[in-house]
Amino acid sequence: MPESDGLFKPVIEQPDRINQHSHMRIVTWNVNSLNVRLPHVLGFLGEHQPDILALQETKVPDEKFPRAEIEAAGYRVIFSGQKTYNGVAIISKSEATGIETDLPGLDDPQRRLLATTIDEQRIINLYVPNGQEVGSEKYDYKFRWLSALHGYLKSELSQHERLVVLGDYNIAPADIDIYNPKRWQGKIMCSEPEREMFRSLLELGLNDSIRQLYPDEPMHSWWDYRLNAFKRGWGIRIDHILTTAALSPGAGGVHQAERGKERPSDHAPVWLEFDS
Repeated sequence: MPESDGLFKPVIEQPDRINQHSHMRIVTWNVNSLNVRLPHVLGFLGEHQPDILALQETKVPDEKFPRAEIEAAGYRVIFSGQKTYNGVAIISKSEATGIETDLPGLDDPQRRLLATTIDEQRIINLYVPNGQEVGSEKYDYKFRWLSALHGYLKSELSQHERLVVLGDYNIAPADIDIYNPKRWQGKIMCSEPEREMFRSLLELGLNDSIRQLYPDEPMHSWWDYRLNAFKRGWGIRIDHILTTAALSPGAGGVHQAERGKERPSDHAPVWLEFDS
């Protein structure tokens, strides 16, 4: 159900308020190769002017990151990447401080986490492992990673009242997040152990902000490249913005139109706006 403005569903907005400094707009987007999707990202920055844009699956080593192009668009950027796989970045209008790139307690060369403080908000950008298949070695790795994340977030929550944990979680939390729950039942990203782990993160003191805004609205952020899934509406919601109670969301949604562009990522950007 794409809307003309690219949002998943109509949201009552006041554009004059959105552009005021008192409001902050944060976006998460798995771009599935920044080299391929850089024109999409620059176009998005120009059109929507987010305060913070967190990217996953940049797939570019740090020495080849397109910093100059993003800075030319009027933004700052920090990143933690590797060749071919993974990679995370945070693009922002304000300076990023207190940067961390590793999960404590997990010896892992994969670049999947980037944490920083921007305008007094602690921002943690995640690319959670996919897990490949329930019961596989990669599924076990996903749970080791999420367990380490749980401990890390517990520590971060004790230090930061204003915390945003966003990114590609590779977990659809509930059946409402899946176009066909029966088809996906028990499968990767939708298995009950994964959902239990997602709920355990919320129980630390985080809110699924999009579900706060739209508790009963089917919503998707990822569509497989195969089988014409996007045009058929065969999507699932696996990209999330979790926030502490101090950051109550005022508006949010999915920029679904990005998925319909030429050479798109298989994910669409998810956005949230709240009082800064």
